Order: sequence, then structure tokens, then C-alpha cells
Amino acid sequence: MQLRRPTAVVVAALSAALIGGAATAHHSFAVFFNDEKIITLKGTVTGFRFTNPHGTIEFTVGSDTWRAETNAPTLLRRRGWTPDSLKPGEAITIEGWPARDGSRYMRMRSVTRPDGTVLGTPVLNQRVD
Repeated sequence: MQLRRPTAVVVAALSAALIGGAATAHHSFAVFFNDEKIITLKGTVTGFRFTNPHGTIEFTVGSDTWRAETNAPTLLRRRGWTPDSLKPGEAITIEGWPARDGSRYMRMRSVTRPDGTVLGTPVLNQRVD
């Protein structure tokens, strides 16, 4: 069956829009995060999103709210993470690369519980985009 021209144009336009949106959703590590500096923060989890393209951990440090970008869920799963790995109210120490713009945003390198257990396998001495 052959598509009529207007239908083919609409299908092509929608495909291009969807592919273009997916491509712009992912960003370069170096654009947003300072790979020459690592920070360590102790805080309390307020939320954890196990979603593509990157998960996020929301946490408070004192009265400040922070967000940490994680790897994609597929990579997190390979390292032992699950959607229930972090729960609101849980104390954590999080290490990672700070945002270049000075905002309270970082790229997670590792998460440690108060008992010293490192959640999943930390990314050591490398960036994972």
C-alpha cells in the first residue's frame, strides 16, 4: 500500500520532530558540569526519579535544595540500583561534579549511606555521559 503524499509528509514531519527532540534531550557532560572539581555533600533525600535519559536525586542540605543527575536507568540497574534504591527521608552523602553555572545541581559520582555502604558501583575517575 502506498501512502498518499499529504500523509507521507505528515509522517515524515512527525518522525523528524520526535527524533530531533530525543537528540536535544541528551547533553554533553562538559557543557553543564565542571570535570575538574569534585564536591561532597551530606543531605536528606526528598525524591528520586529513575527515568530516562538520566535519573535525578533531589535532596536537601540544610535549608538548600539540591538536584543530582545520575546515569540512565539501564546503567544504574547494571550497577545494582532499582527505582526504590533511595527513599525520601534517607540520609546520604553524595559525591559528584558541580554545575558550571553555580546552581545547586551536580552530576552524581557516588552515593554513600550513613553506615558506609556505597549504593551500586561508583564511577571512579571517569565521566559517564
